[in-house]
Amino acid sequence: MFAYALPPSSVRLTAGTFDRRQRRNREYLVSLSERNLVQNHLIEAGIGDQAWHLQPSGSSAIDRGLDRHWGWETPGSLLRGHFLGHWMSAAARETAVTGDVVLRAKLDGVLELLARCQEENGGAWVFATPPSFLRRLAEERDVWAPQYAIHKTFMGLVDVYRDLGEERALQIAHRAAGSIAAWARGFERERFQRILDMETGGMLEVWADLLEATGDDLYRELLELYWHSSLFDALSAGEDALTNMHANTTIPEVLGAARAYEVTGEERWKRVVEQYWEWAVTRRGTFCTGGQTSGEIWTPPFSFAARRGAKTQEHCTVYNMIRLADVLYRWRGDPAHLDYIEANLHNGLLAQQHPETGMVAYFLPLEGGARKQWGTPTEDFWCCHGTLVQAHTRVAPLAIYAADDALTVAQYLPVRAEAMTAGERVCVEVHLRDDASYVGPDANGGPGGELHRPKSLRVRVAVTSADGASARVRLRIPEWTSGEPVVMSTASWRGDGRFLELDHPGGESTVELEFPFALRTVSIPDEPDTVAFAEGPIVLAGLVDREVFLEGDPLEPSTLLAADDERQWTQWLVRYRTTGRDAGVRFIPLNEVTDERYSVYFPVRPTVTR
Repeated sequence: MFAYALPPSSVRLTAGTFDRRQRRNREYLVSLSERNLVQNHLIEAGIGDQAWHLQPSGSSAIDRGLDRHWGWETPGSLLRGHFLGHWMSAAARETAVTGDVVLRAKLDGVLELLARCQEENGGAWVFATPPSFLRRLAEERDVWAPQYAIHKTFMGLVDVYRDLGEERALQIAHRAAGSIAAWARGFERERFQRILDMETGGMLEVWADLLEATGDDLYRELLELYWHSSLFDALSAGEDALTNMHANTTIPEVLGAARAYEVTGEERWKRVVEQYWEWAVTRRGTFCTGGQTSGEIWTPPFSFAARRGAKTQEHCTVYNMIRLADVLYRWRGDPAHLDYIEANLHNGLLAQQHPETGMVAYFLPLEGGARKQWGTPTEDFWCCHGTLVQAHTRVAPLAIYAADDALTVAQYLPVRAEAMTAGERVCVEVHLRDDASYVGPDANGGPGGELHRPKSLRVRVAVTSADGASARVRLRIPEWTSGEPVVMSTASWRGDGRFLELDHPGGESTVELEFPFALRTVSIPDEPDTVAFAEGPIVLAGLVDREVFLEGDPLEPSTLLAADDERQWTQWLVRYRTTGRDAGVRFIPLNEVTDERYSVYFPVRPTVTR
């Protein structure tokens, strides 16, 4: 392993955009009641009505069930019960990081209800999915991904155990695994392989996690049963097994292969993972946002022109591909994986979460004149609703990685981390000097500063440890940097191309960094005169209700856009406007768009002399 992730309690976001979004996410997690979260598990166990009578309602709305969960969580939905696992996973991580007593109490209530469901079901089955759905799956009758929904309950229980050390959760999961193993053993290998062709979610990942947690050989057997030959064998052979395939059916399977490698050390799992990345990203490319997929499927390699529409960039794929990039960085140490994460954090996680309601946009449309469609707190519960609540509890560990001899600042987010390196405890704090989203009582104070918005990301990194406790700190140079970084440090440093290395002698060291950026165009590979605009990691969106042409040079953004509305109070804003048009178009960061219509890609034609 090149690096490892810090424990949840060792790294935490500090004041800034991502911290605000995480707090918004926490408010939503707390707003949901235990009985509603577990409603479909209770119904499947035959005790739903009893559970609703456990607490007095106190309001006519609750009496009529208007506070219950609907959409994909409606009783009778084929994927009912999936969201609970996401909620448990998110609540466990939030509690592990912050010690949140309210969420911990809700988790305890959920575990008690699940334990009761398992008891009522005979001591094993704990899922909202009826066993008959697995029978229908085996008989190739219509049913919608029962293993996907079952996996979510497993995932939530495992994450509660891993993040909080909660043995009850592990025992519930372990008892439930026996029922799935008994079902899976009942098929010839060829028949079970056809079953695996239907969406299994992250079942493979759960088996690896439970093998690590228990050491039980049952999970080695399940790892073998869930080797998905049609996908894994093709990838192992170096074939493109992805084009026009449903993306988020396969990404969780490959994340499972990654965990299988980490737990067993068997190289065959590792090759599957590395080849998946090769075909999903390296040989396929991405949209300007860093995300992928159109209509939930992988596009053909570098062929995006005909794939822009209302259903580009599914949020689930953004979250799970960030996870895959994180895995590969920890294995390899390649900064390209950190660049990928950065683009998707800003143009995926932020762009697909409403800043006020905290709700998710299932897709990020890239058609002309698009509009984001936001979910609601209790009436949708899409798959992406689930990955959203997980994602915003898991940003901080992506910012700082540890190794035996160094700490790496991987993402420039306001964050504080403590870790052991070379046997010494070291604290790293990252501060951004220009956070344009903050408005407070001091927003009118301070010096006037520069005449125009600075063209660099300005960062301060403070490193502290005991006197004489030296450490090496690596600082990523972002791929979008347009010139040599400016470095002012109290400790010695050096550069090696994609990283700066700080030799911290002990005590306190600081380094002031400026990573210069320039407005740039990002063209569609198979339609090079159609471009998007980006500055640093941020993709811009033009506020317009249709696709419009621009005139200028697609390789020279200064012929197309000019700075606009760049200052308020002491803050610098990312704002541009078109030049040379009778009716101008104004641009803001894609992750600030809420309900406005927008376009990201713009066809460009040469300037016409008038």
